[in-house]
Amino acid sequence: MPLLEARNIVKIYPNGTRANNDISFSVEKGEIHAIVGENGAGKSTLMKMLYGLETPTSGEIFLRDQPVHIDTPHKAIDLGIGMVHQNFMLVDSFTVAENIALGREPRTGAVVDRAKAIQDTKNLAETYGLYVDPTAKIEAIPVGMRQRVEILKALYRGAEILILDEPTAVLTPKETNDLFAAIRSLVNQGKTLIFITHKLREVMEISDRVTVMRDAQKVGTVNTRETSIPELARMMVGREVFMVVDKPPVQRGKSVLKVSNLSYANEAGRTLVHRASFSVYESEILGIAGVEGNGQTELIEVLTGLRNPTEGEAYVDGQSMLGQGPRKVREQRVTHIPEDRLTNGVARDGSIADNLIIDRYYREPFAKSGLLNLSEIEQNGHDMIKQFGILATGPAQPVGGLSGGNMQKVIVAREFSSSPRLLIAAQPTRGVDIGAIEFIHQQLVNKRTEGLAILLVSADLQEVMKLADRLMVMYNGEIVAILNNGPDLTEEKLGLYMLGAARQTPEEMGVLA
Repeated sequence: MPLLEARNIVKIYPNGTRANNDISFSVEKGEIHAIVGENGAGKSTLMKMLYGLETPTSGEIFLRDQPVHIDTPHKAIDLGIGMVHQNFMLVDSFTVAENIALGREPRTGAVVDRAKAIQDTKNLAETYGLYVDPTAKIEAIPVGMRQRVEILKALYRGAEILILDEPTAVLTPKETNDLFAAIRSLVNQGKTLIFITHKLREVMEISDRVTVMRDAQKVGTVNTRETSIPELARMMVGREVFMVVDKPPVQRGKSVLKVSNLSYANEAGRTLVHRASFSVYESEILGIAGVEGNGQTELIEVLTGLRNPTEGEAYVDGQSMLGQGPRKVREQRVTHIPEDRLTNGVARDGSIADNLIIDRYYREPFAKSGLLNLSEIEQNGHDMIKQFGILATGPAQPVGGLSGGNMQKVIVAREFSSSPRLLIAAQPTRGVDIGAIEFIHQQLVNKRTEGLAILLVSADLQEVMKLADRLMVMYNGEIVAILNNGPDLTEEKLGLYMLGAARQTPEEMGVLA
């Protein structure tokens, strides 16, 4: 008898979107069950229904073979179901113990018993091997500990089934290993885990069974020991996926981007980038590694003209690029794949054809004597759709009607087709499916091999290590290491720099730069 079971679940939103289509799914007591699928496959919607954040249009949920109606998270918690969201639900100004006990604080009469909350947190942490500092404020602790706080908060409320949504997305390799050890400890003590992820290597390492979803439907459930990464990828995408990037060796050329002592402080005066110095060369991908929130976003936005620096210099082919706005940066043949495609990457109501020339509409061949050349714009749309494999009805289709992967292909097509000297790619595969990831990776490597200088930022450490020729690590707004990529460079070594536990001297970084 399954511990938890969803039978024939259908979820249709008011706008007609069918997020789940007749899905049946079960979890056995004491197992680690992974849920994988492309963005939009419906896996998060299904989990939200198990936790009471959404209600099914039709279908039933059973717990220990008894039908249950889960219409709120409180009801889920009362039934022993907890969920740890990708974006943590913690109060930054509260302590660890205060967050864990929030809403269920131990009391002596009418007064909250803080000492008991701290002791309860210590006992819980020791029981499950999830070390935390009960008296530390959330805003002062690292991401890995915040996640442990979320897990302990669910356990404090009596969770027997834990749903973890993309739990390793913001963790270093060491923090990921610590999390997996804690998950195994939880299962050994009778808990049951549901694990949503897109990292197939982690699925193979941690799970007992895997359910694959595609296009709002369940493709199948397999025993992990009886499957493989290529097989899971094929189930997710519906075709064979080649996970290896063809990256031929190439001799790097001259320096294209040179950054010297670049700093940026926000409106509150907090320094988010501190004296960054590095270069990017022709025929090179320089990857930036680091846990998100360590200055990568601000560095990229300064370099692309979206923010003004506090101090320092940056040059493209010897010409200053700072403080002039995005158009001037682009006119220096610098292109940019932004990390948030919906905010900075596309005009959703605009057509594919218009989005492809949005940064060059005023130049020939798309304009002449102040007038748009509509036939040239349309033909360019046809050409880019064909060259970059964009699945669309044609150049006139609004970008907002495309899938995430095809929307990203429109951005990649635009940024690659302007004869750039430098490409700044921030999270280029975030939120896209495996097939689009495969395509974008190969396009990046092809351009690098053709002589383009590429600065790559990704929260996915495996992606950076797969693509980059050198890696630059940022921690707390500073560059703490610049390392040549090769067999000797491990995720564990990088993780030490990402956590601030190790750093190179400026001389070491200069030698490698």
